[in-house]
Amino acid sequence: MRMIFAVPVAAPILLGLAACAQPAAQVQAPAAAIPTWGYRIAAEYPHDPQAFTQGLFWLDGHLYESTGHVGQSSLRKVNLEDGRVLRRVEIPRVFGEGSVNWGEQIVSITWQDGIGYRWDRETFRQLGTFTYPGEGWGLTQNGTDIVMSDGTAELRFLDPATMQERRRITVTADGERVVNLNELEWVNGEIFANIWQTPRIARIDPASGNVTGWIDLSDMAARHGRGDIDRVLNGIAYDAERDRLFVTGKYWDRLYEIDLVPPQGR
Repeated sequence: MRMIFAVPVAAPILLGLAACAQPAAQVQAPAAAIPTWGYRIAAEYPHDPQAFTQGLFWLDGHLYESTGHVGQSSLRKVNLEDGRVLRRVEIPRVFGEGSVNWGEQIVSITWQDGIGYRWDRETFRQLGTFTYPGEGWGLTQNGTDIVMSDGTAELRFLDPATMQERRRITVTADGERVVNLNELEWVNGEIFANIWQTPRIARIDPASGNVTGWIDLSDMAARHGRGDIDRVLNGIAYDAERDRLFVTGKYWDRLYEIDLVPPQGR
């Protein structure tokens, strides 16, 4: 993800994911002390407008995406350039949520069913299941832990072998709890988190839980929202090898590669 050092201006969109049906977001407005980053669109790609995006990550030249809603939940391997689904497995009878790679597996979770799945990364064959307390929203990993959000201000750090909790952090902005943490991505030592029902991404210090910055995607989210409360910003993927940051949303027909534009004066 390249940094553009200029006054933050959101580029115009050329073409016009929640977790779930829950109360409106209660996240506190960003305080002036926390910098807000803009963005510039570096590239855009087709995205399945029928995909209720819950999880997104980049691995070995492809996007991997998990989708939600009972009867529509799936795990997919997607070609970036044309949005074509290369492999797909349905996840029946549950409301699918976030997903992340771990070794030769993909791990995915569900919203309120308390069950997660392990999949073979190459074949999408189901290898096993696990359980956890509370809700499941987003997943990412840092090479040591799998990190899980549950719709609160808490992030759980889990043992990838057992999926048992090792520790957790409370995410705060200027001392206020930031709730509705949704889809997650580990980016250069930070956790990027969608905040459900908002057009912003929080940049989180994984040691303290402090929000160190906001990424404002208001223009992008407004173009795709069209008055539908489900069509929200959700989905962050990072290509570490080529330093590319991707974002999309639930039922969006486009996926974007963006460069971050620092606040004026930084």
